Amino acid sequence: MKNSILYCLAAASLALSFFFEYAPDSPNTAGRTYSAATASLLPDFSGDNGDDTHPATTRDSLAYGYYSQTLGLKLDYNEDQNLLRTVTDWIGTPYRYGSNSKKGTDCSGFVTRVFKEVYGITLQRSSRSMFEKVKRVGKDEMQSGDLVFFRRGPGQPIYHVGIYLQDGKFAHSATNGGVMISSLNQPYYHRNFYAAGRVETN
Repeated sequence: MKNSILYCLAAASLALSFFFEYAPDSPNTAGRTYSAATASLLPDFSGDNGDDTHPATTRDSLAYGYYSQTLGLKLDYNEDQNLLRTVTDWIGTPYRYGSNSKKGTDCSGFVTRVFKEVYGITLQRSSRSMFEKVKRVGKDEMQSGDLVFFRRGPGQPIYHVGIYLQDGKFAHSATNGGVMISSLNQPYYHRNFYAAGRVETN
C-alpha cells in the first residue's frame, strides 16, 4: 500500500514537472520559485511578443490557413480576404437554375452575388451579358477576381462563368455539385475554356 502511494506521488511529480520548470532565483526572478512552461507546449496566441500587430497577424494567419484548406489554395497570405471569405461561405451551396441564394444558385447567380457582396458591383445576370461588359485579359494575365468564361466549341455561345482565384483555380456553381472550386487544368474545363475578363470598377 505504501509503495502504491509512493508510485502515485512519483507519477504526479513527474507529470507536474512536465508543465513547470524550476527557475533559480535571480535579480529578476526573486520571490518566484517556479515559472510556467506552457509556452513551450502551446502556440503563442497572446500577442505579447513585442510586436503590436501580432494579434491581428495571428488572426489573419488563422483565417488564411482556413481559406487555404477549405478552398485548396496555396496562399501567400496577402490575398483579398473579403473575396476568399465570401467564396468560402458559398462553398457547398447546391445548384439551382435561375436562383442566386444560399438555398441554391446557378453559375451567373453565384458570380453576381459574390461581386455584389465583395465589391458592391451589380453585374448582368447572364454569363453572356457579363462577357459583353468585361475587359478581355489573356489567360496568362488573369488575376484574382477576374471572370472565366466557357463555351462548348467554336461559334458556340458562352454557357458558364466562374471567378478566378489563383494557380489555375476558380470558384463556380456547377450543375453536378453546386458551388465548388475547380481547376482550369481539368480536361473538361481546359477543353471548354473560352476567355477571361476583368470587371472594371470605375
